Amino acid sequence: MSSPAGAGAPSVTLEPVGKGNRAAILALELLPEQQGFVASNAESLAEARHDNEAIARAVVADGRVVGFLMYSVPEDEDEAIIYRFMIDRREQGRGFGRAAVSRVLEEIAGLARTRHVSICYEPENAAARRLYASFGFVENGLDEDGEMIAMLELGG
Repeated sequence: MSSPAGAGAPSVTLEPVGKGNRAAILALELLPEQQGFVASNAESLAEARHDNEAIARAVVADGRVVGFLMYSVPEDEDEAIIYRFMIDRREQGRGFGRAAVSRVLEEIAGLARTRHVSICYEPENAAARRLYASFGFVENGLDEDGEMIAMLELGG
């Protein structure tokens, strides 16, 4: 499947979180103005240890961890929920975010029962809004925490 970014898009892989990449994930940082947009990776990894449905992934480019994401696919639903996603502040603006979204959507689309993907983000996060809209996510309104919910219908 080709990337929406087209030729020259960076190549990233999504790798399960483990001993070999946990420290690198914990060392990732956001820009100061992005701090309130997503939970810390330490919080997310702790949550993943206690949530059997959480699927945590390191975003890896050229052998180095450049980002982190987490999603779930509840057993009794046909929807995947991407609820953590970040690219390190030193790696932003290089296409890794777009490439990572493309990869996670491919991974999710490979799950037989999944027909929809939802993602939540802070309404003030204009970069996230543009990125997700470019993949076809449609905003559905705010959730109980004031985060924007956007949905994507997967092709059938």
